[in-house]
Amino acid sequence: MLLMTPAAGDGSSDPTSSLLSTFLMMGAVILIFYFMMIRPQQKRQKEHAKMLGGVKKGDNVVTTSGIHGLVYDVDEKTVTLTVGNNLQIKFDKSAIASIDAK
Repeated sequence: MLLMTPAAGDGSSDPTSSLLSTFLMMGAVILIFYFMMIRPQQKRQKEHAKMLGGVKKGDNVVTTSGIHGLVYDVDEKTVTLTVGNNLQIKFDKSAIASIDAK
């Protein structure tokens, strides 16, 4: 049976440097993941929350389901939209995807 042993000057026999390089690589992956995924998502959530806080009566909005309507009434958690002739629908504020420019 042939056993493979590391060469004397290979440098792979030091377990501390191997462990350190593993931790550095994991740290780099976590940092990249944070800056590419988590941070932009948090920024979008803050912008959406700011937009929902600014919804007022008379705004034209689009819901996440694609319904376009005019804001008739705004409560703390809900928004009532006028979507047709005397047709009003109540939605959660979180269902508003965007506010249309007038």
